Amino acid sequence: MIDVCLLGCGGMMPLPWRHLTSMIARISGSSLLIDCGEGTQIENRKKGWSFKPIDVICITHFHGDHIGGLPGLLLTMGNAERTEPLTIIGPRGLTRVVNSLRVIAPELPFEVRCVEIEQPEQEFAMNGYRLKAFRVNHRVVCYGYSLMLDRAGKFDPARAKEAEIPLKFWNPLQKGNVVTDPETGREFRPEMVLGGARKGLKLTYVTDTRPCASIPEQAKDSDLFICEGMYGEPEKYANAKEHRHMMIEEACQIANQAQVKELWLTHYSPSMTHPEEYEKMARAIFPHTVFGHDGMSAELGFEE
Repeated sequence: MIDVCLLGCGGMMPLPWRHLTSMIARISGSSLLIDCGEGTQIENRKKGWSFKPIDVICITHFHGDHIGGLPGLLLTMGNAERTEPLTIIGPRGLTRVVNSLRVIAPELPFEVRCVEIEQPEQEFAMNGYRLKAFRVNHRVVCYGYSLMLDRAGKFDPARAKEAEIPLKFWNPLQKGNVVTDPETGREFRPEMVLGGARKGLKLTYVTDTRPCASIPEQAKDSDLFICEGMYGEPEKYANAKEHRHMMIEEACQIANQAQVKELWLTHYSPSMTHPEEYEKMARAIFPHTVFGHDGMSAELGFEE
């Protein structure tokens, strides 16, 4: 299961009713934050979610509306007496950028580990899920992220009994662990009792980019696709191309192409105060389009 919440849906500058870009996902006791614009802490507190389980922060790129809230968040974590290490993932130059921002948060009671993405595509395994970063097309180096929660095959008690596997080993085998019986020396492997892998969960997050081939490829079959819809006004198309952002219409076309289950739009231009005005147009292209707003959340669950 993945709990996901948009903490900020604004681009460029905050508005009284719209904070800057950020998203949080909770997975099995840990939390992943993508981007940390101004207002991230405020919306998370409104939601009532804790900062303590955040153990990974992903940065898409180094524009201020995506990373400006980081020093304050680090200070809040430090003031809460956090001691567990924090991993921050982002483009090359991340260590330099984070250390520069930490000039105003120099003394923290926990370690900050910076992991710089070295490839156009790079996968990380952590905290029971997989995270894939992929390059998109913005004015500076920028990455989208796919979060994947795999699901093992169904446990078969009949096979476990047939193999004479003691009951005390069933649970670790069900979790995918290899176990050895200390009394007999027999080794038991998950494939002895598990069926084929079942469909897991996939969440893809993309912002600050023109449409490019990597996006539908990486978002393919996502349960939730969160994508920038910077502009809805047709006359803003030239702006979108010049500054390498995306129109709402283009985001919907990508969602269709990638065959995602649901699209959440985010990262709206300050000039677009009522993005839902384009709902009819968007849903004509992709019916399962939702116009995101600060604090909007959902629970993604496994199919039965």
